[in-house]
Amino acid sequence: MKQLIYILFLLTSSFIFGQTISGKITSNKGKAIPFAFVYVKGANNGTSSDINGFYQLENVFGKVIIEVSYQGYRRANSEITVSRNENKTLNFELLEDQLGLEEVVVTATRNRVEKRKAPVVVSTIKPRLLQATQSLSMADGLNFAPGIRVETNCQNCGFTQVRLNGLSGGYTQVLLNSRPVFTSLIGVYGLDQIPTNIIERIEVVRSGGSALYGSSAIAGTVNLITKDPILNTWEIGTNLALIDGKTPDRTLTFNNSLVADDLNSGISFFGNYRNRNAFDANSDGFTELVALKNTTVGANVFLKPSEKSKITLNLASIQEYRRGGNKLDLAPQFTDITEELNHDTFIGGLNYEVFSKDDSKKFDIYTSISHTDRDSYYGGLGGGRTKQDSITANNAFGTTKDLAWINGLQFTKSFKNKDVLTAGAEYNHTNTKDEILGYNRLIDQTINSFGLYAQYEWKPSEKFTALLGSRFDNVAVNGNYAVGGISRNVDVNQNALSPRLTISYQFTEALKFRGGYARGFRASQAFNEDLHISSVGGEPSFVILSDNLKTEYSNAFTGSFNFSKNLNLLQLDFLVEGFYTNLENPFTLVSTGAVLANGSILEEVRNGSGAKVYGTNFEFGVSPNSKWQFQLGGTLQQTSYDDSQIIFETDGSIVGETDIIVDEFVRTPNFYGYFNTAWMPNEKFNIDVTGTYTGSMIVPLVISDSGFLQLNEVKSFLDLNLKLESHLDFNENFMTTFSIGFKNIFNNYQDDFASGPTRDSDYVYGPGTPRTFFIGLKFGKLH
Repeated sequence: MKQLIYILFLLTSSFIFGQTISGKITSNKGKAIPFAFVYVKGANNGTSSDINGFYQLENVFGKVIIEVSYQGYRRANSEITVSRNENKTLNFELLEDQLGLEEVVVTATRNRVEKRKAPVVVSTIKPRLLQATQSLSMADGLNFAPGIRVETNCQNCGFTQVRLNGLSGGYTQVLLNSRPVFTSLIGVYGLDQIPTNIIERIEVVRSGGSALYGSSAIAGTVNLITKDPILNTWEIGTNLALIDGKTPDRTLTFNNSLVADDLNSGISFFGNYRNRNAFDANSDGFTELVALKNTTVGANVFLKPSEKSKITLNLASIQEYRRGGNKLDLAPQFTDITEELNHDTFIGGLNYEVFSKDDSKKFDIYTSISHTDRDSYYGGLGGGRTKQDSITANNAFGTTKDLAWINGLQFTKSFKNKDVLTAGAEYNHTNTKDEILGYNRLIDQTINSFGLYAQYEWKPSEKFTALLGSRFDNVAVNGNYAVGGISRNVDVNQNALSPRLTISYQFTEALKFRGGYARGFRASQAFNEDLHISSVGGEPSFVILSDNLKTEYSNAFTGSFNFSKNLNLLQLDFLVEGFYTNLENPFTLVSTGAVLANGSILEEVRNGSGAKVYGTNFEFGVSPNSKWQFQLGGTLQQTSYDDSQIIFETDGSIVGETDIIVDEFVRTPNFYGYFNTAWMPNEKFNIDVTGTYTGSMIVPLVISDSGFLQLNEVKSFLDLNLKLESHLDFNENFMTTFSIGFKNIFNNYQDDFASGPTRDSDYVYGPGTPRTFFIGLKFGKLH
């Protein structure tokens, strides 16, 4: 009876729909590929494969090209002729996209676009690379893209920042799922707080992005995309690392994803627990790596109310404790130096998107929020034991409240000639109150920003594309900044127009040119570096904004050639990119040499006379087959100030002490890069060799006895890692992965840390950890 019903259904379908094409989509290794997109090229007729890789495309007639795409695999197509009332079978075998040439990205234009076709260069860091480098947090894996360098800036608290195209962290807009919820406070420690097991990919766009994302996107944009529920999977993993062979760093992770049979809803859960002991590199009793406990949990949910609409919700909670300095077993006020922080952070986002019936129009409405409560301690006895030392130490406790709320809407219109119009509006509200009563320290800052943006992607031919856009921002900054009896107020309401022009030309199928100009700006406000407190000479060092701080502007120019080619199993990708960024009124941190009445040291943010950074990024990738993959990238660059810049200003209290003046940026090497090599002889075993290189650079060091600033030229570093991984599949629902390896094999690590209670805690450079042994285990339904 069931067979008869099935035959009648097929006959009825053939009568109603006419003709169909059906088949199965598999990888070149024979595995079924679920949820692949199958469509008639040049038409609106499309479908998706089911959980077993089968698809059925209905109402197809005549000579057509059927195309299949799936993230992580190369696009495939086949020409077929279907007669009236004819059903045909067409199977597809997809090759892996080892180098990610055909992956889809969103950061370039705020729309989904194939990476090779994007009008601007987008670099991506994917889970495969994060796993190869045994990256535990976002900060660990960001070095593996051209133009990016992540550095640690404090021995006492582990503050990290990302430098993009030679510019410090405040010049880079960090996004979470395309939303700017990374506030100045989260930016201090957030790169360390985001675990890699929640990351689907990281997209990096170098050069100015203010035309799309507003203030603070002068150097570029780093967009962290979290994992969406796609398949029914679960995974539990654990990792043990021994820093310098003795200091444990333990992690436990879990991921779970559930998707409805009709693919109209899904939910994924994730969690991460990390517990790292403090590490002392030079046996002086003070930390070089802080003690760290981090618990992160969250979920991503999607629901499709209709075929043309989708609601997504993402939630995350981060609880983190970190402590550095000395005598970690004592209460902080009884130590020489302690930085102790308790973070309680919530991040959430809600997005609704709807397409028109013909998919030519798309509306997005979204809201995102981040909120952080922080309890902090910055201080200690500073090596002394006087009554005043104890009074100061007992009053070094602080509290911080930080809020960001982003609301926006976006409209996208695709025209028949493939032109695309994108327009939108965005309202951002941030409020940060950071207070340490004992030091009379206050940052009370509110920023309200309203932006309107529009861009038009003009495609007069298959080879030429021009992207013209601009964003208008109204930014109101109201801030009170005080420390040690000195107070400053900022009350600024300004408008900024940020135009952008990009052109691209496809010389051949493999060779593409991209070039562009972008205007950017940074309003006068406290950035992440300003919310970090360092220790110098046993006393805290505070940053304050100067009087009448002016807005900083930038003009950024880029040009690149990209050669990418698929030839049977072989994939090649070569990129060379030139960049030039000119800064007007650049924000510059100046150590005043002044000691305040409360014993703290004052640093001031001032406008410089002008600066520029220019150079070349390059990247080369080759994958001869699915067993081998090699990538190499780097940056050659120069920086300079238009006029010599003061970074240390003497107060005249010491005979012979003079101002320190520089002509180029400090902490910025002229050359840095990375490489990764993967050998995957079969599905059960792989070896990864990865590494980063950091060239020599100038790093400031405060001499604790005198408080005088000294400029040191530090050596270059090669940080080489090795990982061996083995996979065992018991059945399709239970698999295990075992890994073992070393990070920083040659122990190429800083050997001149400042020591003792009066050290300059900011004198940190080079690789983040010394030689580290690790061992890991994962099990579950991993794929």
